[in-house]
Amino acid sequence: MPSRKSPALLWLSTFLLGFAVVCVLLVITLFTPRPYGDLTRLGRVSDAQFGWRKPPPQVPPDLLLGSPIDQADILVIGDSFSMTHRWQSVLAKHGYRVATTFWGQYADELCADFDDWLQRGGFNGKLVILESVERLTAERVEKSAKCKATPNRLEAKRDVFLAPLEHLPTFEFNTGAPLTNGWVTYRNTRRAMETPGDVPVDYRTKAREVKDGCKYFSNRLCDKVLFFTEDDDNGPLTARHAQLMEDFNRAHKSVPLLWMIIPNKTTTYIDPANSADFVQALRQKQLGPDLFAFTQRERGRIMDFYFPNDTHLSMHGQLALGDYMLGEVQKLVAAPVGKTP
Repeated sequence: MPSRKSPALLWLSTFLLGFAVVCVLLVITLFTPRPYGDLTRLGRVSDAQFGWRKPPPQVPPDLLLGSPIDQADILVIGDSFSMTHRWQSVLAKHGYRVATTFWGQYADELCADFDDWLQRGGFNGKLVILESVERLTAERVEKSAKCKATPNRLEAKRDVFLAPLEHLPTFEFNTGAPLTNGWVTYRNTRRAMETPGDVPVDYRTKAREVKDGCKYFSNRLCDKVLFFTEDDDNGPLTARHAQLMEDFNRAHKSVPLLWMIIPNKTTTYIDPANSADFVQALRQKQLGPDLFAFTQRERGRIMDFYFPNDTHLSMHGQLALGDYMLGEVQKLVAAPVGKTP
């Protein structure tokens, strides 16, 4: 008769097997680099394949310091594309005092009391820039068209809300990640590398093939780049949304308003015609600069114009955006003489 293992030996064998599995998972996770892009973090894929490698430009710290609202020439109401203060630094370099606040502080809506709200907040400047990424603009303008009172008081911090990396990260053990994170990252990365076509990886993230991608991006797997699926899920902007923006401008004339709609990364590299009707209406109504045409030009001129591992413009792209917006601002507001940021 075959011998039976004693309960103690069976328990010990199970324990040792489990311990070995845990050790292997721990080692894999410890040696998996911490993600430095929003989409490598959300999608749980490796920055070794999807991370940018072109060093970011340096900006003097004094140009990144925002102005108090009551001293600002320009008020930016923006989103995560304005949180690094990089594009605004170009305006600051040319003498403009810029205060930056964010849609999210006001429930993503600016309401019927907008003029009074600006005055109560202390803004006495010459221009308000309403910056919004394409995928979130529809919700914002629709909510703003219906609401009566803007939530919360107008406030702006002077320091950068979200500081970008100044250098490519060096290796360090990934001690703060869940035990299985390394294995999941390895599995997702291999699938993205080995599967032809577009590959969903993890939370709202997709690795997509970009035609001539290595002309545009510095990551090792440059023929594939990460995209945020909300770009597709939220749908295109339409001429109706441009009309809502024009209606908002007409209702609020205490200070000039300039809409700054930044195209989705997916629109820029995959589907340039995504919001074509909106773009045509934006041009006709002269609501703000055509950043859709701008991004189509700059994507081929600037390596990593958008980050390969993130949904945002890179710091290279941010400074190019700042140069472009400087020209738009100068059409409306003369540069202050003798002012420093």
